[in-house]
Amino acid sequence: MRRSLCIAQPHFCLAGEVSTWSFSYSPSADLPKGAKLKFDLLSKGRPIDWEIPGADPKRKKNLIWGCSSKGKVVYPTEVLLEATYAPSFEFTLPYPIAAGDSFTIFLGTNEKKKEEMKKNGNRSQTVVQRRKPFHLYIDPTGKGGYRDPEVFTVDIRGNLLKNIRIIAPSLVSRNKRFDVIVRFEDECGNLTNHAPPETLIELSYEHLRENLSWKLFVPETGFLSLPNLYFNESGIYKIQLFNPTTKEKFFSSPILCTPEAEKGIYWGLLHGESERFDSYDNIESCLRHFRDEKALHFFASSPFEESEETSNEDWKLIGNQIAEFNEDLRFTTFLGFQFFEGEPSCGLRQFIYCKDSKPLLRKKDLKSNSLKKIYKSHTPKDFLSIPSFTMARGLFCNFQEFEPDFEPVVEIYNAWGCSECTKKEGNLFPIHSENKKGVFEAEEGSVRRALDHNKRFGFVAGGLDDRGTFTGYYESDQVQYTPGLTAIIAIEQTRDALLLALQKRSCYATTGERMILGFFIAGAQMGSELSTSSKPGLAFNRHLTGYIAGSAPLKEVILFRNGKPFQTLSSKESHLEFALDDSEHISSCALSSPDDRPPFLYYYLRVLQSDGHAAWSSPIWVDLAEGEALSLPKKKKKNA
Repeated sequence: MRRSLCIAQPHFCLAGEVSTWSFSYSPSADLPKGAKLKFDLLSKGRPIDWEIPGADPKRKKNLIWGCSSKGKVVYPTEVLLEATYAPSFEFTLPYPIAAGDSFTIFLGTNEKKKEEMKKNGNRSQTVVQRRKPFHLYIDPTGKGGYRDPEVFTVDIRGNLLKNIRIIAPSLVSRNKRFDVIVRFEDECGNLTNHAPPETLIELSYEHLRENLSWKLFVPETGFLSLPNLYFNESGIYKIQLFNPTTKEKFFSSPILCTPEAEKGIYWGLLHGESERFDSYDNIESCLRHFRDEKALHFFASSPFEESEETSNEDWKLIGNQIAEFNEDLRFTTFLGFQFFEGEPSCGLRQFIYCKDSKPLLRKKDLKSNSLKKIYKSHTPKDFLSIPSFTMARGLFCNFQEFEPDFEPVVEIYNAWGCSECTKKEGNLFPIHSENKKGVFEAEEGSVRRALDHNKRFGFVAGGLDDRGTFTGYYESDQVQYTPGLTAIIAIEQTRDALLLALQKRSCYATTGERMILGFFIAGAQMGSELSTSSKPGLAFNRHLTGYIAGSAPLKEVILFRNGKPFQTLSSKESHLEFALDDSEHISSCALSSPDDRPPFLYYYLRVLQSDGHAAWSSPIWVDLAEGEALSLPKKKKKNA
């Protein structure tokens, strides 16, 4: 029995390559005149997907057309179905095609020269994929009764070597060995070995040991593991790789080496979505992407609780994959979801469960239709509740019913903007839209305003999200920034240790770069609460110390006290250490608490790099204990 044949030419391509592609179909039975063929690229219309061609015959570039073996050209019509992101292309045959004959669909340009193909052709997707499918539906009757699709497949491989990414720990101990992963990537971030055969990469770093002279080849896998590196001296390092062929240098994120590192800095996302893999459709690929390609230490799921967004089956699958991927000291996963009550006292929340196999709390259920009911029926040991996107009008949280036991951290930044303060007050990444119908900032949800009212929380950052309440932002005129990252300073990379660190506010937020940030008052790290009752000297002087190691030269470092710039630090280098004193008596600068708690001060750091990336340390609080003098001590008069 004859079988139909589907042949794609070429059968493999490079990610982001521009050319002309052909898909040849030979039917197993005769196709009469008037039969319909519908070609589907299975694209979601994203910039990373296969480029959508045009069907207008007048086009000279990125065109789709069909052709029989006899050379008769047919142009399709675009068909956009519901629940699809990009059109399919429907061909109506003006002539019959005999069994064994062929009908070929072309994407690109009819120019024969390679230069013209690269200029006017069709672009492949920018993500590597084995056996990328294309569907061709056949309707011999021409009445729209399509059968199961015929499938073409094309392998997408990494393109030319463009970048070398070095994945190293942010905090190490002196003379203690650690491993480094080197990823050889193309322009789109895919692993590749597409480099000249003679390419050798030279490894070095500051304070280079004389006996270290390594040269690395570009492996077929596209990545290398470099084991047992160590530093002899304390300090801030960056591993350097030099490509002699192109004269390019590539650096790791900064590495802080201390005499004895009791804790580590772990990077990840508590709220965010992959631009490449939809966590609803393929949670497994999404988790692998964040673990292997993004090299995150932790990740939390964040689907919205509505049944239209997340079915019970989806939630069960997400929970199973989260539990399966959780691996101590390698990749820590958390089961989480997003909840939007609609009340300003609640706003948008990201719930992070402390354990696996927990239910999805739906707003339509009577027991969980409000934040108050959820808190009443649970304890802080069950989950964390993270207010996010707090300054977005229509979604904002005014912190009036703030519960510190459940809400130890707040999302100060995500890819749609920063909630630190208003634009007039110096917000570096304001929530804004170029269209009046977009989302703008709401002062009521300002993080700094909440801190002024003695709401105490640490800072975390979110990534990109285009689901639920964020639907439509991606395609609209809403201003978009880089996805953020959260740094957690913890004893070890386990679920319990990371959650404990978040409860202690031992964390900070960045706009996506792995900056090292340390901030201390009297030796107490970020997130701490101090009091003049245990340290009376804090009433007269607060000794503030810290360090910053950025991925680019520092442009501005501001130490805020009570929401106002207290000290501005500058450095032309990418790293900075500081030590300064706030000698103003606490009684003259403390803020009054709106409740029965004592007056207080709070401090936090904001770092801005020359490349536009930023970071925020979690605050440190100093309380004025009852009975302390409310005025400066009187100075003794000098004897005449």
